[in-house]
Amino acid sequence: MIKRLLKSTFLFFLIGILSCGNTNSQSEETSENTSDKEKSDSKASEIIVGANRTEEYLALLKGKKIGVVGNQTSIIKTETGEYTHLVDSLLSLNIKIEKVFAPEHGFRGTADAGEVIKDGLDTKTGLPVVSLYGKNKKPSPEVLKDIDLMIFDIQDVGARFYTYISTLHYLMEACAENNIPLLIMDRPNPNGHYIDGPILEPEYQSFVGMHPIPVVHGLTIGEYAQMINGEKWLNDGIQCDIRVIEMENYDHEKKYSLPVKPSPNLPNDKSINLYPSLCFFEGTNVNAGRGTDKQFQVFGSPYLYKTYFKYLYKPEPMPGATNPKHSGLQCFGKDLTDSEYLNSLNLEWLIEAYNNTAKKEEFFNQFFTKLAGTKKLQDQIESGKSFQEIKASWKEGLSNYDLMRKKYLLYQ
Repeated sequence: MIKRLLKSTFLFFLIGILSCGNTNSQSEETSENTSDKEKSDSKASEIIVGANRTEEYLALLKGKKIGVVGNQTSIIKTETGEYTHLVDSLLSLNIKIEKVFAPEHGFRGTADAGEVIKDGLDTKTGLPVVSLYGKNKKPSPEVLKDIDLMIFDIQDVGARFYTYISTLHYLMEACAENNIPLLIMDRPNPNGHYIDGPILEPEYQSFVGMHPIPVVHGLTIGEYAQMINGEKWLNDGIQCDIRVIEMENYDHEKKYSLPVKPSPNLPNDKSINLYPSLCFFEGTNVNAGRGTDKQFQVFGSPYLYKTYFKYLYKPEPMPGATNPKHSGLQCFGKDLTDSEYLNSLNLEWLIEAYNNTAKKEEFFNQFFTKLAGTKKLQDQIESGKSFQEIKASWKEGLSNYDLMRKKYLLYQ
């Protein structure tokens, strides 16, 4: 009896162990399956940029002489997760690239803001580089005469004064005038989740603002090109023969972390999110972080009241900012690296700086009106208008713009 009881107890114990072992095994298997599913779902929802969709455009390039407008952001993600430049990829596929065209900051994206870009040779590929940021912002018929098709592939950040969309305008105009089709590789707009700011007035048109749109336009490059065509903003209302290679898995509410800096002074997601709001300081005597490791994440000036602004820093020459504003001088300001993610323009920092400077009469310079696209904004700040009052004055213009914008959206 005792032997039978012991035997039964042992069998029960053994079954329990085996059962626990099976449960753990099943649990691990379930966990692995869940993990694989999460990875699969994540990959399925990953944004695929236009340049990566080679099956959509490679056949269009075969046997043609190609020109590429690009920079360091013109990259393709490989199967191993690494990145290669679009030009390098196309050359490896025996696509005939005649020349490349460089926007502000150059083809490799290392030049200072506003620095003249010169024609030359790309050191990596040996291809001729034609500058589109210098004395000639528009490609001439001469440099386009041996081009059958143009490609535009540049990462934008969604602000009217970010000059890549001005380069796009002149490229479209040149292609239209010379009967050259334009292929646009679309990329996400990291500030594409909102529209905001004053609408540019025609008399203040410049290379940092060419069209009657708000400061934050809420469009991808492909959508913006369609608007330029649709609204007939090119010279004499001509239209460019464009084809947009659309993205997969993108919508305007989806956050996107850029894999490479779009320009030397936008080093990370935070700077890109703050850029539309802080770039107004470029039209004042306040430094917006150039010459620091927190470009467009801090602001300051020797003239701001040190009793009010407690954050201190000294801008110093560095790559991409060889002569920053107030170089070597103690600046008093604010560090915004821990500020909230913006879903609208914030002018409170600009107004705050103006109200607490020792040099109000020298606060604004002529560039400010070009950035704002209107003289009204400076007048409103100088007259003591609140941010809420200023924002209310944009309402009608933004409403009209949004109606126009909706006609050109590709991702909804």
